[in-house]
Amino acid sequence: MKTNIGKLVKQSVQGNIRHPQFSGYRVDTDGNVHVIPATGGITYNVKIGDPAFGWVGDHVEPGVSLCHSDSGTSGGLNVFSCIGNEAKVVTGEAKGRKGFVTGTHGGVEHVLIYFDDETLDLLSLDDKIMIKCHGQGLALEDYRNVKIMSIDPELFLKLGIFEQNQKLMVPVTHRIPQRFMGSGVGAPFSQKGDYDILTSDHEAVKALGIDRLKFGDIVLLEDSDNSYGLGAMKKGATSIGVIIHSDCIKSGHGPGVTIIMTSSDGTIEGVIDPNANIANYLLK
Repeated sequence: MKTNIGKLVKQSVQGNIRHPQFSGYRVDTDGNVHVIPATGGITYNVKIGDPAFGWVGDHVEPGVSLCHSDSGTSGGLNVFSCIGNEAKVVTGEAKGRKGFVTGTHGGVEHVLIYFDDETLDLLSLDDKIMIKCHGQGLALEDYRNVKIMSIDPELFLKLGIFEQNQKLMVPVTHRIPQRFMGSGVGAPFSQKGDYDILTSDHEAVKALGIDRLKFGDIVLLEDSDNSYGLGAMKKGATSIGVIIHSDCIKSGHGPGVTIIMTSSDGTIEGVIDPNANIANYLLK
């Protein structure tokens, strides 16, 4: 596959670790109220490669959650940070230690970062983290109808994508029907944040194996065209995304997906591979 990697711009963005917020009870789809952890902070025991289901929480973000208080700067932090980009701590006891981006979360406008356990223990909520942004604008010269976004070029080349019958075959853990896509549909930018897989129908979720999703899993979204905004339904279109936050208790929500590839005409196809998880490409 011929790419334009050599022409991509690499820049820095920077954010602060976001303190967890509390704004009241969280109500589940059965009307029960909960006081449980959710977004933000330094999450020590939830990591890429772990199950996205089963946590006593809502929209739980693995690792470290970054944001910026200025809205314009926050937009740049979220849009230009790509999955797999290098992240470096620039303040505090963990200064100089490195990790990588695992996803971008819409609504709260967080960028999620993986660090090893030793680094997590050294971090504080006052620390700043700089990201080497590289990847937006990545394109395949022979597949102009395929849009690539929000993924580091080096990680993209590790995904095991191969060409077959003028299609791109992408290893994925699951195929998700379009009818399961919820919160975030209609967002105007596919490169910003994520959108959620609906999980309130527990029987349907179990039947499709969606309840076995893990943080970092690469999945295919059927009949979904994310070329210009999130969630457009189009028969035969396909999108590829990465699971970035946990299952949710709130109606209309579920595990979040950050889009990394999309094709309006089905040029992208999925090949089921249980090992198609970014942890297997980035932690070796």
